[in-house]
Amino acid sequence: MELFLAGRRVLVTGAGKGRGTVQALHATGARVVAVSRTQADLDSLVRECPGIEPVCVDLGDWEATERALGSVGPVDLLVNNAAVALLQPFLEVTKEAFDRSFEVNLRAVIQVSQIVARGLIARGVPGAIVNVSSQCSQRAVTNHSVYCSTKGALDMLTKVMALELGPHKIRVNAVNPTVVMTSMGQATWSDPHKAKTMLNRIPLGKFAEVEHVVNAILFLLSD
Repeated sequence: MELFLAGRRVLVTGAGKGRGTVQALHATGARVVAVSRTQADLDSLVRECPGIEPVCVDLGDWEATERALGSVGPVDLLVNNAAVALLQPFLEVTKEAFDRSFEVNLRAVIQVSQIVARGLIARGVPGAIVNVSSQCSQRAVTNHSVYCSTKGALDMLTKVMALELGPHKIRVNAVNPTVVMTSMGQATWSDPHKAKTMLNRIPLGKFAEVEHVVNAILFLLSD
């Protein structure tokens, strides 16, 4: 299938740990703006994908994000991939974990999407936004009360964004994977006993690989 992404400028948040999306977009000939809070991840990504535009910023910081991305220039497509998973039992949830989770997993999606959508509307061109959500928006998972809540909120945000931005020819979709074997997924689900509980609920009996989610994202970005 021809995706026609060559030459399109795509902004990807969480690009350091979600580098599979950046690598796949780069391979299609897309021009990628890679956003991460970890400079070392961006440095290695630039070596792997020469020509990408790295932006180092903590998306949990509203003012720093505005400075870093407010003048990023014309962007055609957006992947909101950045997220944190701060796992705590419900009775031990802290204000710090709650605030940090919603700042990155939800508020940053609003801010970055506003920047990109306003640019698209001002230019009078169509676009597409993909929010990376999770099956945790649909299913309760032990110790994930805050993470599940952020993803449930992200699903509803996606629907409202699609409703309001659709008239401007900006499509908004979410992908909701199960556990994916990213570095974050491996860190969270490396315990075989914990993993077995989740795997028993998955008909195929295995977790998703990065390319499975990347392919869905690229399809949703394409025309």
